[in-house]
Amino acid sequence: MTISRRQILGGAGFLAAAAALNGCSGFSGGGNSDSGEGGDNTLTFTTWGSPAEEEGFKRGIAAFEGANSGVKVELNLVPYEQIFQNIDAQLQAGTAPDLFRVDYGTIGAYSSQDQLLDLSSYFDTAAGEEFLPAMWQAVQFDDKPYGVPHQTDTSALVYRTDLFEQAGITSVPDSLDSAWTWDEFRQVAEQLRGSLPDDLYPFVYNWQLGGSTRWLSWLFQAGGRLFNDDLTGSAIESDAGTKALSFTQGFFTDGLVPPSSSVKSSTYADGAFSAGTTAMAFVGNFVLPSLDEAVTDFEWSATYLPRDERGACDLGGNALVATKNARNPDLAADFLKFMTQPEQMSDFCARAMELPTLNSLVGTKLDYQTRPDIAGIFVEQATTLEPGDVEQLTAPAMATINPKLRDELEAAFTQGQPVGKTLANIAAAVDGAAG
Repeated sequence: MTISRRQILGGAGFLAAAAALNGCSGFSGGGNSDSGEGGDNTLTFTTWGSPAEEEGFKRGIAAFEGANSGVKVELNLVPYEQIFQNIDAQLQAGTAPDLFRVDYGTIGAYSSQDQLLDLSSYFDTAAGEEFLPAMWQAVQFDDKPYGVPHQTDTSALVYRTDLFEQAGITSVPDSLDSAWTWDEFRQVAEQLRGSLPDDLYPFVYNWQLGGSTRWLSWLFQAGGRLFNDDLTGSAIESDAGTKALSFTQGFFTDGLVPPSSSVKSSTYADGAFSAGTTAMAFVGNFVLPSLDEAVTDFEWSATYLPRDERGACDLGGNALVATKNARNPDLAADFLKFMTQPEQMSDFCARAMELPTLNSLVGTKLDYQTRPDIAGIFVEQATTLEPGDVEQLTAPAMATINPKLRDELEAAFTQGQPVGKTLANIAAAVDGAAG
C-alpha cells in the first residue's frame, strides 16, 4: 500500500492560509565539525515527511555526520498539520530547532518576521546561480536568501492512451517546445468530448482542496500577473486576466470537465482520473506512486502543460531553513549546503518522487522508482516557472488573498458569475491585502 503525500500533508490548505549545490561557495562537504560559534556540534532538525522522505532525510543526515567527525543531527518528525504551530510556539519560547522544513508558500511568514538565519554570507551569487532561478527566488526576502530550495513539485498532464486512440488523437507533445497551445488543447478536449459517453469527461484540473492558486498558472501562461510589479496592488484586470478566466470558465460551461470538479470540490483530480471518469487530468508528480497503484484497467502516459504566450506551471515543494538563533549557525549553513549538493538532492528526489532544484540535475535522469518513463516531463515542466511568478506566489499577502480567490473562481465556474465582476472582486481582494 502506497502512503500518499496527502496523508502527510492533510492540513496544508488551512496552514497555508494561516501562515500569511553543486559545490556551493567553496564548501568541501566535510571536516567542518569545529565550525561555528561555541563549538556546539549538535544540530536539531524538525520536519514532516512521507516514509520515503523520512528515509531520504535519514540517509542525508548519516552522510553529513559521516563527513563531519563529531557532528550529530537530531531528527524530529512531526505531522504536517502540527509542525508550524509547534515551530511558532518554540520560536516564541526560545526553544526552536536549529533547522526546519517549510513550504515555499509559508517561508515568507518567517523570513519577513526576522526569525530565520540570513544565508547571504554563506551562499554567494555563484552559489545561488546553481539553483533554478525561480526556486532561488522562492527563498528570498528583501533580496536575501533565508533558506535553500531543497525540492519542488509541479503539475503535468496525464492521459488515457485508449481513449486518445478511440478519439483519433495520434500526436501528443513530446517536448516543452511542442506543448499544445491553448487552442490546440481545446481542440483535443472537444475531440474527446465528441467521442466519449456523457458520463465521461475530457479532463479534470487539480485546483481542488486548497489548490486554487494553481489557476494562476493559466494567468501566467497568458502573460498576465496577479500583482503589479512592486506587489503593492492588483494587475489582474487586464487582457490576459480576461483571457485566462474566460478560457477556464469555458471548461465548465462547455462540459469539458466534471461539473463537480471546481475549486471547492472535495474530490482530487487524480481521483477522478483513476476512477475512469476523465480522459485526461492535471496532476502533481507526487501523486504518481498512488496513481500507478490505483490504475489497473487502462494504460496511461503524460505530456506537458498547455501554453499560451508562454509556458508556466504551479509552485510546489519545500525549503530547508535555519532559525536566526541557531546554536551553531556555521554548522547549520554547512548542513543546508550539504543537503542541496547534487548527490544528496538526486538521492532524496528519486526516492521521494520529487523534483530537483539544481540546474545541473534538470537534464539528468534520476533513478525514479515510479514511472521513470514520464518523471522527466515533470522535471522539465518545472523549468517554466519564472522568478516573477514565484515572487507573486510567495508574497505574504497571498495568505489573505487565497480564500477570496477560491470564492470568486467558484462563483465564476459554478454560478456563472461574469468574468469582469470576478476579476474586479479578485482585484479588490489583492488591493486590500497588499496595500
